[in-house]
Amino acid sequence: MIDLAKNVLFKNSIDKYSSMLDEYGIPHKKSVIFDLLIKQADLFLQIGAPGFEYKRSDRSANVRFIGALLPANAKGSGKAWFDERLNRYKKVILVTQGTVEPDMNKLIIPTLEAFKGTDVLVIAATGGHDTSTLKERFPDENLIIEDYLSFDAVMPFVQVYVTNGGYGGVMLAIKHKLPVVAAGIHEGKSEICVRIGYFNYGINLNTQLPESQHIKAAVQEVLKNSLYRNNVSRLAAELNNYDSNSLCAEYIQELTAAI
Repeated sequence: MIDLAKNVLFKNSIDKYSSMLDEYGIPHKKSVIFDLLIKQADLFLQIGAPGFEYKRSDRSANVRFIGALLPANAKGSGKAWFDERLNRYKKVILVTQGTVEPDMNKLIIPTLEAFKGTDVLVIAATGGHDTSTLKERFPDENLIIEDYLSFDAVMPFVQVYVTNGGYGGVMLAIKHKLPVVAAGIHEGKSEICVRIGYFNYGINLNTQLPESQHIKAAVQEVLKNSLYRNNVSRLAAELNNYDSNSLCAEYIQELTAAI
């Protein structure tokens, strides 16, 4: 399988990257590009924590976990987000497809369809895609649809995070102790979604096109089963042990001092 990856699937990428390293006189072994980037680096800073990774006996000694590494909130950047409907609903979910995926039929529309007119408040962040159209289509009182939201401001009110598996959003949800319903395949999102299901940090729907009834069932299961929230809370505590910025600076200083 490794030979197939090296000589067929990723051959062009490997050849191009190898030629770039040769051009700058950087010694390397020609190998699968993903292995080369990690194993041959002097230092590899991995966002996250061991609790979000599979146990591996062959993990490279140069790998250092640095926690969630989330962007700092800009102080004084505006009023904190709030909607009075948050006071009227006991169950609140947040759904997003990130800023890249423009097809609202993949996750946001099925989620809105699943919960419209129910006792669950749905907050949908569209990333600027079809927001006005969605507001016209879904005028229900229990649905909030916005282009962008401060997730740090919203997540304290939320019980379940529904996502296509963007890593930054998942890390932020875990920091807020939110169990996840995940449905994503491309851009490496399948790896994030599989981890969510494998470690019981939520439910992986194993598709990028979930049906409304499957989203609804998964959210209801996460809401009633404390297993997921308990597991996420443990991972949140693990992540909170990392001071990401300080660790990055410390590891880089150690490396440069040894040169």
